Amino acid sequence: MTDMILTADAVVTMDADLRVIAGGAVAVKGDAIAAVGPKAEVLAAHPDLPVKDMGRMVLMPGLINAHAHSGFLRGTAEHLPVWEWLTKHINPMHRCLLSEEAEAASYLAYAESLLGGTTTIVDMWRYMDGSARAAETLGNRLVAVPYVGEHPDYDYFDTLDMNEALIERWHGGADGRVNVWVGLEHLFYADEKGQQRAIDMAKKHNTGFHTHSSEAEIEKQGYVDRYGKKPMQVFKDLGFFETPWTMFAHAVWLDQDEVELIAQHNVSVAHNPVSNMKLASGIAPIAEMLELGVPVGIGTDGEKENNNFDMFEDMKVASLLGKLRHRDAAAMDSWQVLKMGTSLGAKALGLGDVTGSLEVGKKADIIALRADQPRMVPFHPDGPWFNLQHNLVHAVRGSDVSMTMVNGEIVVEDGQLKTGNMAEIIERVHRLAPAHFTRRQAWLDANGGGTRQWTDN
Repeated sequence: MTDMILTADAVVTMDADLRVIAGGAVAVKGDAIAAVGPKAEVLAAHPDLPVKDMGRMVLMPGLINAHAHSGFLRGTAEHLPVWEWLTKHINPMHRCLLSEEAEAASYLAYAESLLGGTTTIVDMWRYMDGSARAAETLGNRLVAVPYVGEHPDYDYFDTLDMNEALIERWHGGADGRVNVWVGLEHLFYADEKGQQRAIDMAKKHNTGFHTHSSEAEIEKQGYVDRYGKKPMQVFKDLGFFETPWTMFAHAVWLDQDEVELIAQHNVSVAHNPVSNMKLASGIAPIAEMLELGVPVGIGTDGEKENNNFDMFEDMKVASLLGKLRHRDAAAMDSWQVLKMGTSLGAKALGLGDVTGSLEVGKKADIIALRADQPRMVPFHPDGPWFNLQHNLVHAVRGSDVSMTMVNGEIVVEDGQLKTGNMAEIIERVHRLAPAHFTRRQAWLDANGGGTRQWTDN
């Protein structure tokens, strides 16, 4: 990494005051931000630092993808509701997945993410030693959450033994960029012993816990049938809210009393608007969560239920879904959505002191967006027609990212990945995918076209 000053026509800090600096600058020393302010002030305070003038660009914090899955099923698992999609495509994929394939998928997902301005990704995936190696090499910040099944009926996922080994090997690794949480694919994918061990592991290692919950309407009755309670009450009574941090993906079907319950604990939510639309899961009550102070981040979900890792697209859809849910064009305003994609997203991961905003002392996770693109015109970084927040949410695409910096290291420059060979990453997946699809189809043909789900019992 090289100490430097980045200057641009606009700096969107995403600090508590949502400060935007026209003609601003960010000084980077080592892996951290040393100064943020008007260009002349920062240059005067740091006269010995080299200057990288970005010109007509917007400097802003790197985006936080609060829930994703590596993978290479893109475009091959379409037009199904979530439960049928799981039984016909996703669970059979896990039965056939090899560690080499899993690692190749993570390289592809992380490279795409960095090119689109995402500096931190929560990845729930398999064989995640390979994922950690991919993050170490490519330079992204990773919260690794193994897909765990700790139940005789779900013995084709990772195990808690594998999860704990990953924590011991990688937690805090890659210069602090890689952290490891305890994961369960779903609460019902673990028996009672497994559920308790997941809680105990998160406490023992002082790390977070992450799982899917309340994604599909059918889940609500499943919890009532099994426990006589709503999902969030079940998690509380089992002891999951006693872990250092719990984050739920989706939370589409939470009732108001469940929202009030999680607001009282160290619980956050990863909102997945594009995935929830594609799988026809529903519209999550995000405004209700935000009103009560629940930290809500935005996630793309996986390549198969979203088809890309473009967080700018998900921010736009999060805004539009919020407006549609409430039939209020002012709902989910642009600043709120930007916070969910940056500073509030970082808080949802327990990383609010590390990343998510451009502030002195935080890690230098910074992206530069081209403001000379048609969709950024007119460009008003100050004055009475100021429009940056709206364009960043409703106009920008990930392909507008010119530079991505993580931990003070430039990993994407001029729209090109510097830390890996993109052609080789793509070719590796092309080489591995056909054999995987062949194995999966053979398994489907031999097993009635899909797996059983807990709702089949």
